[in-house]
Amino acid sequence: MTTTESVPAPASPRAAAGQPLLTVDGLGVEFRLRDTTVRAVGDLSLTVRAGELLAIVGESGCGKSVLAHALLGLLPANATTTGHAVLHEPDSEPVDLITCGQRHLARRVRGRRVGLVPQSPATALNPVRTGRRLLSETLRAHGRDRADTEQLAVDVGLDPADLDRYPHELSGGMAQRLVTALALAPDPSLLIADEPTTGLDRPLVDHTLDLLRRRCDNGSAVVLITHDLAAAQRVAETVAVMYASRIVEHRDTDQLFAAPAHPYASALLDALPDRAFRAVPGDPPMLTALPPGCAFAPRCPRRTDTCADRPEPTPVAGGGTVACHHPIPTGATP
Repeated sequence: MTTTESVPAPASPRAAAGQPLLTVDGLGVEFRLRDTTVRAVGDLSLTVRAGELLAIVGESGCGKSVLAHALLGLLPANATTTGHAVLHEPDSEPVDLITCGQRHLARRVRGRRVGLVPQSPATALNPVRTGRRLLSETLRAHGRDRADTEQLAVDVGLDPADLDRYPHELSGGMAQRLVTALALAPDPSLLIADEPTTGLDRPLVDHTLDLLRRRCDNGSAVVLITHDLAAAQRVAETVAVMYASRIVEHRDTDQLFAAPAHPYASALLDALPDRAFRAVPGDPPMLTALPPGCAFAPRCPRRTDTCADRPEPTPVAGGGTVACHHPIPTGATP
């Protein structure tokens, strides 16, 4: 997990979330390999509201990026997706991102109503177009003034002079800021930001987080996929903790950081330098061999024989859910 030693206060007060903008129900993603099946996302359900910044955290390989790609129809041909993910927008018919088909996603949703900041910016940029051309073409395609090109660059912390470079001439941090600007250009109502602070120094990390926070304050919604727990605490209204393809805890940010209910969430927080600074014991299971019960049980100090059965999400006092047979009571020690 990426950690930082301090957690600055948010740049502005967190706006109250509004009506549901995205409703995910029973989403599952499997990849068919020659000899096995990878269960990357399992029976996942959540709601993202207008004006909300939801942070999804968890160790590498738990399914966070697969979830983002599933919502935008960007999975490879060997993937099978089940369940529903309905996008609700004012003045638009609801659309199920899972069942609507590639044609509709490409023409009506992807990059328009739902934007994506990809985890690997270098592979997402056209190598034969400068940043300026990429941004101006994107603005024009979405009916916006190409004169906004340099302002978009400034908004993401990119020097307008760097827009005249080709992708191979950009540093990793510059490329990261450029793909962020490209995702923001259509002004989508929902932005999925997959590790948007990768390759950035601390001031630019804070600048990017503040930019995402302001989008929510203006009524849009952001799903922030991150390893940086301090970043999640700084800007998110709610946090979903993902482990081995499933969300094991989904709660208000302040409540989760003050008193995590799931032993895995508690272990993640204990890894922070300003807490116990203790690594999560053991290793996560392979997604090709998930146990039928609780996937965290082999690493959990609270496990019992009951954990041989899979726990379902249940309400937590104060709001939110936890998927655990033995959640940590408020104020208790894991």
